[in-house]
Amino acid sequence: MNIHEYQGKALFKANGVSVLEGIHCTDVAGALAAYDSLGSKVVAVKSQIHAGGRGKGNLYHPETRELVMEGGVKIAFSREEVEEYSSNILGNMLVTIQSGEEGKLVNNIYIESGCDIAHEYYLALLVDRENKSVLIMASTEGGMDIEHVAEHTPEKIHKINIDPNSGLLGFQKRDLGMALGLSGASLKSFFKMLGKLYDLFISNDCAMVEVNPLVRTNADEIIALDAKVGFDENAEFRHRDWDDLRDLSEEEDVETRAKETGLSYVKLDGNIGCLVNGAGLAMATMDVIKLYGGEPANFLDVGGGADEEQVKTAFSIILEDPNVKGILVNIFGGIMRCDIIARGVIAATKALSLDVPLVVRLAGTNVDEGKAILAESGLNIHPADDLAEGAQKIVALIGGGA
Repeated sequence: MNIHEYQGKALFKANGVSVLEGIHCTDVAGALAAYDSLGSKVVAVKSQIHAGGRGKGNLYHPETRELVMEGGVKIAFSREEVEEYSSNILGNMLVTIQSGEEGKLVNNIYIESGCDIAHEYYLALLVDRENKSVLIMASTEGGMDIEHVAEHTPEKIHKINIDPNSGLLGFQKRDLGMALGLSGASLKSFFKMLGKLYDLFISNDCAMVEVNPLVRTNADEIIALDAKVGFDENAEFRHRDWDDLRDLSEEEDVETRAKETGLSYVKLDGNIGCLVNGAGLAMATMDVIKLYGGEPANFLDVGGGADEEQVKTAFSIILEDPNVKGILVNIFGGIMRCDIIARGVIAATKALSLDVPLVVRLAGTNVDEGKAILAESGLNIHPADDLAEGAQKIVALIGGGA
């Protein structure tokens, strides 16, 4: 779950991380009032969407797709420029390197006081699942070209892994700061900020915290000029306040409805719909589809206790994607019984007038009953005995890969 920059800045401030004063706005009048309130002649007018690369993005009219303005983050030197930039940003589509070609509609902006920048850095905290640690990355090459740095000069990105049992140690903070060329007051300021960010990362069950740019001012103070924060939704039960931070307009409507139904769904770019029980099995199913030349259209985990109605809902969600040319059902019955899945598949096929190829692989509890139900249905359902056979069949039935 991601949140906006202005929400991340509020979280930073509450946890002792140095940020500039800023005000969240949803209309031009609010932006002008914010400019007057901040009392800073120079301000940043920042688009707020759940995607990076805003500064290098372009704003387009949502209907005509005509270019409205280059750049989703603008520096304004007057009240008139605040009005101009906020008018061009709000209500238009911002297309960035991370948003996809369609872009995202901008409904929120953030007016932030100007900053006396001496140097820009990059800083990120991530969960490193492979090493079972928190990974901290930092670079002296912060700013809008960090992707280029990562691709062409990766040696400029310094990394440290933090053992969650011991936490972030003093020498690690010092060594990382010195690797960035900091010393004296700026090193002390970085030392303090990094400790606060790590504590925030752990206590809020974050999956990612990215600050780009992290800046050193001419007064040698380290300030977070950005705040990109993502939470690990597996910890949602510990954070009831997350509901107040969620911006549903930034999320796929179908993913929201799937979650409300108890399904885990993520839309992808392929053309083979997947209906699977268990996250690990779902990942394996997508991998095998790709192995045989296909492209999965989604990740969809119906969980271990889905009923017929949930299976029907899962099918309807898959079929809302116009790119789907076929569906692979891969169920290993443990808690879930294969006969229940079979009935759900038949009910969904009939109710939705399914007209794309459907391959079903069942294994586990009541598998024989499930296969018999499918065979006796008279519907155009293609059975498979194992995952490899199922993936090969669906790829062949849709005429090859995406």
